[in-house]
Amino acid sequence: MSSKSTKEGIAISRKREIKKLLKELGTRIYSEMDKGIFPEISFPSRSVRNIVYDEKIKQYILGKASVKRSTYNIKHIRPFTQLIWLAFFANKLVEQGKTSTLRDVFYSAQAYDIDFIDQAESDEIITDLEALLSKAREDFNIYPEERSAIFGDLTIEYTVPGYEGKRLNLASHPDGYLIGPSLSTANFIDTSAEMVLAVEKGGLFTRFVEEKVHNRYKALIIDTAGQPPRSTRYMLRRLNQELGLPVYILTDGDVYGEHIAMVIISGSANAAHLRELTVPSAKWIGVWGSDIRKYKLPSDPLTDMDVKRIYELKKDPRYKGGIWQRELDVFLKIKKKSELEAFAKYGLTTITDKYLPEKLEIAKSL
Repeated sequence: MSSKSTKEGIAISRKREIKKLLKELGTRIYSEMDKGIFPEISFPSRSVRNIVYDEKIKQYILGKASVKRSTYNIKHIRPFTQLIWLAFFANKLVEQGKTSTLRDVFYSAQAYDIDFIDQAESDEIITDLEALLSKAREDFNIYPEERSAIFGDLTIEYTVPGYEGKRLNLASHPDGYLIGPSLSTANFIDTSAEMVLAVEKGGLFTRFVEEKVHNRYKALIIDTAGQPPRSTRYMLRRLNQELGLPVYILTDGDVYGEHIAMVIISGSANAAHLRELTVPSAKWIGVWGSDIRKYKLPSDPLTDMDVKRIYELKKDPRYKGGIWQRELDVFLKIKKKSELEAFAKYGLTTITDKYLPEKLEIAKSL
């Protein structure tokens, strides 16, 4: 079987699995009602007390505690109904091959007289469905509105209805291509890239494209748009696992940049119920606190909130040892933070001509 056929088979299999899970849920609810039984559902609790760190996979996961919602309890009827409606809506999306934003879900519910106080509440129910079926919302064709972008020599082939078989090279547009549902589910056909550079800032993404970093370093460049949306984290994982490309992460030199890198590598507590959003082998190559001193970068003083966040992360098991704890300590010691754009003080191309090659060399020893 060809690589293309294998990937198409995986996509079809994934869709069938989602439809099967949703059908089983609906069938069980109907069956219980038909027998005169009050339907109920149970899924892993996402409370802070039930989020534990798994040393083996280096990721937060959910513990054994669970949440039960039973129609026998009048207080549970509202969230129960919301969840079952959402499963119905997700099934329609999958069946019809359509996508929906989180905002669309909130407004679509009104057509069925499903009452959500606000989008935050509907988002919470979507996450409950993820926990119930152990699948990401993207598997149900539900996506956030945020988008990041990708640029570089990678030819993809679309699999979404109406565009099946159409190919596109991601270096064909200087602004890059948005990583949305169509792109994140496309087949990877061919690439000359040997690495992926994930950068926190859109300005740096543009700089890298202008300086032809994709050619000079044989790289695919991804703008994470700050903390990357799930579709971007999923894309990073696919590029790493399917194409074997190492992933290097560049962020601002502050505690929040360090955390962006950690989320790409080991996930987040908010997504402890999911597994396919991490790139454990990815490496954070800067900007480190120690780089601020080494390269004499323009900087700003840490705020009280910055310091508070550093101490919070120092207690996080993922930050024990290595560069993670070391750089948190450096930030506390120098009491400074800096941005990726700070390298422009020494010339617009300093970051691509000097800093990047030096950090990539250091990354080999990490």
